[in-house]
Amino acid sequence: MAARYSSVHIVINPASGKNQPILNTINDVMKHYGVKWDATITHKRGDATAQAREAIARGADLVAGYGGDGTQHEIANAVIGTGVPMAVLPGGTGNGFCTEIGVSHDLREALITIATSAKVRQIDAVRMGSEYFIQRLYTGTEPEQQTSRELKDRYGILAYAFSLKEQTSAAVRANYRLTIDRQVFDRQGIKCYVVNSARTGTGITIDRPARVDDGLLDVFLLDWTSVASVTEALKRLIVSNQEGSGLYSWRGSEVTIEATPDRPVWADGEHLGSTPVTAVVIPGALSVIAP
Repeated sequence: MAARYSSVHIVINPASGKNQPILNTINDVMKHYGVKWDATITHKRGDATAQAREAIARGADLVAGYGGDGTQHEIANAVIGTGVPMAVLPGGTGNGFCTEIGVSHDLREALITIATSAKVRQIDAVRMGSEYFIQRLYTGTEPEQQTSRELKDRYGILAYAFSLKEQTSAAVRANYRLTIDRQVFDRQGIKCYVVNSARTGTGITIDRPARVDDGLLDVFLLDWTSVASVTEALKRLIVSNQEGSGLYSWRGSEVTIEATPDRPVWADGEHLGSTPVTAVVIPGALSVIAP
C-alpha cells in the first residue's frame, strides 16, 4: 500500500508516561508501509510547537505527537491554520485525546493508522488569547496540587486519584462571574470547566453532552458544597443529551470567566495563568487523522 503522506514528522516527548521502544516501533511500521519520516525530541515546554512549525516549514505534510495532553496541545497550536493535519500517538499517562479520536492506545496500531487511514476529522479548537486548546479548560487547581510527573511514573493513571484527594481538601470557593454568549451569570463555586473534548484516558467521559465537533463549548461550575451543583455534574456524567440548565451548566460559543479571588487556569493539562480568561470556539479548525 502506498503511503498516504509523503513526509511525516514525529515529535517525541521522552518524559511522557510509557516505557517502551519508541523509535524501533516507529521505524518498523513506517518502513513496512514505505512512509518517509523523521523525528525530534522535546526537552522543555514549547519545544513541540517550535519543532512542529519547523517541520512544516521544511515541507512535512503530517505532524504527529508522541506524548500526553500537553504535547498534543502544543502540536495543535503549530498546525492550526497551516492546512497540515496532525496525528496523535499514545505516549501519555491517560491518552484522553486518543480515546476521543478513536486512536488505539497501542503505539504500533496508532502508527498503522497514520500510514493507512484516509480519514481526517475536522475538530473544533478553542482560542484563548493568542493560544488554542483542544480538550478542556478548568480553573481552581493550584500548580503545586496538579498531578506530578513523579506520581504518574509511580502509579500510572491511578496518580490522578491520589491528586484528587489533595485538590479536594485544599479547594477554595470563589465568586464566579461567567459571561456566556453575552449573558452574565454570577455563582459561587470551586472549579469551572469549559469542555470541548470530554473523553479521558480512564474511559470516563466527564461531560456526556460535549462533542468535539459541534461548534459549542459545554460549561459547568462545580461546587462540592452545593447539592444542586453536584447533582447537575452527576447528570452530565450519565445523560448524553443533558442540556445546560442555566443554574450550574450552560452551552455557548464564547465564554469569559472572572473570579474573586482570581483562580489558576489550566488548558490541556498546561498551566496558562489565572482568571479572567475568555475562550472562543473555532469550529473545525483542527484536522486530525482518525482510524
